[in-house]
Amino acid sequence: MTDDYLIKVGSLIRDARRHKGMSQCDLAKELGTSQGAVTRIESGKQNLSLEMLARIGEALDSEFVALGQPGPVNLRVVGGQKLSGAIDVKTSKNAAVALLCASLLNKGRTTLRNLARIEEVNRILEVLASIGVKTRWLPGTNDLEICPPEQLDLDSIDEEAARRTRTVIMFLGPLLHEARAFRLPYAGGCDLGTRTVEPHLASLRRFGLDVTATHGWYEAAVTPGVSPDRAIVLTERGDTVTENILMAAARHEGKTVIRNASSNYMVQDLCFFLQELGVEIDGIGTTTLRVRGRASIDVDVEYSPSEDPIEAMSLIAAAVVTESAITIRRAPIEFLEIELATLETMGMRYDLTDEYVSANGRTRLVDITTVPGPLKAPIDKIHPLPFPGLNIDNLPFFALIAACAEGQTMVHDWVYENRAIYLTELTKVGARVQLLDPHRVLMNGPTRWRAAEVVCPPALRPGVVILLAMLAAPGTSILRNVYVINRGYEDLANRLNDLGATVETFRDI
Repeated sequence: MTDDYLIKVGSLIRDARRHKGMSQCDLAKELGTSQGAVTRIESGKQNLSLEMLARIGEALDSEFVALGQPGPVNLRVVGGQKLSGAIDVKTSKNAAVALLCASLLNKGRTTLRNLARIEEVNRILEVLASIGVKTRWLPGTNDLEICPPEQLDLDSIDEEAARRTRTVIMFLGPLLHEARAFRLPYAGGCDLGTRTVEPHLASLRRFGLDVTATHGWYEAAVTPGVSPDRAIVLTERGDTVTENILMAAARHEGKTVIRNASSNYMVQDLCFFLQELGVEIDGIGTTTLRVRGRASIDVDVEYSPSEDPIEAMSLIAAAVVTESAITIRRAPIEFLEIELATLETMGMRYDLTDEYVSANGRTRLVDITTVPGPLKAPIDKIHPLPFPGLNIDNLPFFALIAACAEGQTMVHDWVYENRAIYLTELTKVGARVQLLDPHRVLMNGPTRWRAAEVVCPPALRPGVVILLAMLAAPGTSILRNVYVINRGYEDLANRLNDLGATVETFRDI
């Protein structure tokens, strides 16, 4: 290896070790070598064999060498097995991404406790690092420390990472306080059809932000001194647009009123965090928010996001499709009550513990124990509504559950024009799905699941639905290219294995 190459590889190894939360001493013990050897490797002063690179990669759960381009991650599922035991719900993906964006409002140190270590978070961390924000996982934990620079380097934004996440749109709210002009790449993420960003842009104009979309970029210009002269009324009760306005209002000294605001779980978490920053917010949990911001925020703050109701619903669906009794601990009941009530109309039984409180001190949690039994199709169609209605992200799991129930169920996804189409992929594992139009499917149950090889749909929740169906299908199934699942779920395969599933991760050579 040339000296330059050794230095580059050493830097990759150092960054991967820090991301893993390991010290040089920890890595040395894993490799059966000395700390001095690790120091030499990371500084580019030691030659490395392919065998040693492979061992380092295994210790750090990171690929440094691949034959050609590294292949996508796939899952091999041996289905037809009952699940049992208990599993904790991880903290919320959608709260995590909002809080990472909101950390840009704070000139002090932000520590987010027990954050989800998922690919969506990794992409945002790459974007933050590219503009000068220092982040590190505290050793042996899922706690993330975030320290901003004196001045953000917005011209150096990591374009590739930014284009792989929709979250970059939520940089607009905090960044309008940081620069008179800046540019952001178009957002990516799940392929769910056209999602207009106009509600974001229309609302943020009230704070002086003007955005022009040109050649794959949002070109933003800020007129100082502009403030909302009346309430901001959202024409659609969107989660991310509400969060964007909240972040813009957080550093606006005047009073901002947001009407028809989302009161969903991730919005509440963001509100609680902003209160820790000293922002005054009234109406949390309602559709009218009154915010009095601070022109400058410079505090050292710690915050624990609440648990993920969508992951909790995923685990309920896993229990239903495998006809298993499992206990789902730390489920945020406030954001699952409609879902559980809908399941009761289908004949599902379950037990709940008394409520207790999440680490954020606000969110109500319970443990849910599922009781296996026959289900019947509901009388009415299943469709989502803004909170407190059935969550749009939980709708695909109801399609899976409906495939297990006796009778015919209409599932109506009126929000996304493509996602219902992805549910037809369930036919490959035995489901009887009739696509009525891009928004509606008929599910006919019960289903005799069968093993199959399927390419993962390019949308997070439908991808997980296929995986869960494979758990019920006797035989060996293959789910290919599961990056989209890893965007939103931390170590899902191994956690399902802890419940008795057999799910193996592998790559094609």
